[in-house]
Amino acid sequence: MKTIKGPGIFLAQFAGDAAPFNSLEGMAKWAAGLGFTGIQIPTWDSRLFNLQLAAESQTYCDEILGIASAAGLAVTELSTHLQGQLVASNAAFDVLLAGFAPPALANDVKGRQAWAVQQLGFAARASRNLHLNAHATFSGALAWPFFYPWPQRPAGLIDEAFKELASRWLPILQQFDEAGVDVCFELHPGEDLHDGATFERFLAAVADHPRANILYDPSHMILQQMDSLAFLDLYHDRVRAFHVKDAEFHPSGRSGVYGGYQDWVDRPGRFRSLGDGQVDFSQIFSKLAQYDYPGWAVLEWECCLKHPEAGAAEGAPFIRNHIIRVTDRAFDDFAGAAADTATNRKILGI
Repeated sequence: MKTIKGPGIFLAQFAGDAAPFNSLEGMAKWAAGLGFTGIQIPTWDSRLFNLQLAAESQTYCDEILGIASAAGLAVTELSTHLQGQLVASNAAFDVLLAGFAPPALANDVKGRQAWAVQQLGFAARASRNLHLNAHATFSGALAWPFFYPWPQRPAGLIDEAFKELASRWLPILQQFDEAGVDVCFELHPGEDLHDGATFERFLAAVADHPRANILYDPSHMILQQMDSLAFLDLYHDRVRAFHVKDAEFHPSGRSGVYGGYQDWVDRPGRFRSLGDGQVDFSQIFSKLAQYDYPGWAVLEWECCLKHPEAGAAEGAPFIRNHIIRVTDRAFDDFAGAAADTATNRKILGI
């Protein structure tokens, strides 16, 4: 068995224009001071990272690794959540997603999609240059506006959406395969890949591509009322990244899973800081240890109540206390006996 690596922290929600949150060096020192040992880097934030340069320059990547190492940290994964969203996007989201790409492409939907694909290619090569083996992203959403089957969907609509989704991602998956890096889709409402059933459909459409894997985030399963522990029993062999994020769900007579278009603080399902929600992290870390999860436990902080810096400060010890140092021997070895076929047969009476 493997001991999970961590605690790590995803920098996206903490980056800002004031020091120490406006540079990778500043954020690395801040994270290390809180007790984190790894950082997951958002590749769209130019204050922290230059993705194209990382794809093209080993020297630059060595500098990034040096910044992390000087603070006593490792780089856990790169993230292209925003770019991944643009790989496949329904026209209903065109205006909402304009800010996910460079300003020059704000009104150029096809240009944004081509840019996103190029960005994922850069991410594959940059991950290789940083000696990483997993990458965090979103799948995008062609079918999401039709997640509820009313008005009635025409026959074949979802099949066509997943066929197109697969055709866009297969060349990207191949680039990651050449780089030796797993693509870890965060299963997330708003994405076509948001639960086990949709991941299975996508996996079938990409012919079980070995680089198509999962970023496991149990908070999104709480909000969908899924069994996040049973999920690991079903899909543990594809889980290659892990966001440690908490959530809670309190349905009422007024609203439930769909949230009633309310603000986050008023929704029945909402994200919380670690330990303030309903996720059973003790069992999750146990299952991940049992199934030899090979990666990092990375805090993704999102909470509608608590200050982010308080959430970050609490996050490192919370994760550290949940990581199980796995055993290298069976607990009852002291009572064991050497293998002996003759003795075994005698015990069995044969």
